[in-house]
Amino acid sequence: MTKPKSHPEASDFTTIRDWVFDLDNTLYPHQVDLFSQVDRNMTAYVAELLSLPEQDARKVQKDYYRDHGTTLQGLMINHDIDPNDFLEKAHAIDYSVLEPNPVLGAAIKALPGRKFIFTNGSVAHAQKTAEALGILDHFDDIFDIVAAGFTPKPEADAYARFLDRSGVDTGHAAMFEDLPRNLHQPKALGMKTVLIVPPNLEYGLAQTFERLDDQTGHIDYVTEDLTGFVRTVLGYFDEPKMNYR
Repeated sequence: MTKPKSHPEASDFTTIRDWVFDLDNTLYPHQVDLFSQVDRNMTAYVAELLSLPEQDARKVQKDYYRDHGTTLQGLMINHDIDPNDFLEKAHAIDYSVLEPNPVLGAAIKALPGRKFIFTNGSVAHAQKTAEALGILDHFDDIFDIVAAGFTPKPEADAYARFLDRSGVDTGHAAMFEDLPRNLHQPKALGMKTVLIVPPNLEYGLAQTFERLDDQTGHIDYVTEDLTGFVRTVLGYFDEPKMNYR
């Protein structure tokens, strides 16, 4: 099996006109650890809902995440919760740990074509995150879990809803993600797939399915430096439009 490449090749990207980015642990580095706040909030939600001690609640949360794509989906299926209440409480976090990334912002802005955020989180969370990074204004749209009918990646229906709303041509699109399983469907649809990994593959407490393993047929590229990767891609275009939107 061909291993993913680390350096972007011009032939794979010069025909791309739609650029799709996951949000958490993709547009900001894993080591920022912003999502750990969301994770704790979800555990607290499960603990209160099911009257469980923290350790037991965390196991339920992680089992739902593994089996259903998101903790939210598992809770909706098994406990009929209000998804909007869950999202509001899960994303009650401190965004000040994020630092602006003007270099990434300039590179994303200059990419020719449209740029999207496609997240299993909420629009509000995506807006606050991207705003803290200083890159919010460079995206044409945010497609969130609500727009997906609360069906999360990696489910095929989530991608179908995204494509229906965005009109993305998958033969001329690339997707950037931090979870390997969320790239199976984009690859099957004909998109170029880029997996964002932590430095030296130091995943910390991540579950097995969240980590890069030897099942990589659906992954075209792997990088731990999104900014550098996008800047390299940008250099393949003859006249990158630094003010392109």
